[in-house]
Amino acid sequence: MVGALVAVALLVALAGLVVLVARATVRTALPDGRGGWLPARRRAEVAAAIHAARWSAAHDEVDGATRVLLRRSCTGPDGWPLVLEERVFATVPSDDPAWEARFTELMASARYRCDYLNAEEAAG
Repeated sequence: MVGALVAVALLVALAGLVVLVARATVRTALPDGRGGWLPARRRAEVAAAIHAARWSAAHDEVDGATRVLLRRSCTGPDGWPLVLEERVFATVPSDDPAWEARFTELMASARYRCDYLNAEEAAG
């Protein structure tokens, strides 16, 4: 009888320890690698923001070439934009004589593609 009580007490103590460790180590890992301790309400807000993320066209300059990008982003928990995914849509050499025309055309195509991706995600 005493042995059974000790076993039950040990089991309850072990379960309590597991719960404490689990609560202490629950982290919300954000897609950009940042991790933060967030309460359940903030985790739900972050999940909703990620679910509402939209694709948009962007561009940058890398190694003498202009990259046209497709970015999926949302507002992060700190209020700043959080890029969830980034894809290179096209690249134009910076010294290309027809750079402006090609860049304008590629940005228009990237915006069209983003509209398509956003519509596709909205449809489910």
